[in-house]
Amino acid sequence: QVQLVESGGGSAQAGGSLRLSCLASEYTDSRYYMGWFRQAPGKEREGVAGINTHGNRWYADSVKGRFTISKDNTKNTLYLQMNSLKPEDTAMYYCAADLSARTRIADYSYRGRGTQVTVSS
Repeated sequence: QVQLVESGGGSAQAGGSLRLSCLASEYTDSRYYMGWFRQAPGKEREGVAGINTHGNRWYADSVKGRFTISKDNTKNTLYLQMNSLKPEDTAMYYCAADLSARTRIADYSYRGRGTQVTVSS
């Protein structure tokens, strides 16, 4: 099974940027659906962005125009570029992958341990 390791989290001021990376333990190419979800304390898991097996991207309304998901198959790495950060973006961010399509990214079969993002106003 694929293993995922996130990095790149940290603290940022509102309006700032961070780039998250997710290194996969195997070549993910176009077989895997991949994405990011987040969870803030006391809140439900929220899908943030995803890429399907055809390369089509999806974004939550809350991050459209600010976040960009991308994938470098040569490096087995998924990215999430986060710009114009807001305090409400504060959460633990998880990378996830699955060989099958699922309704929610948070339900993907494989996920990393997460990386914390904290945005201050």
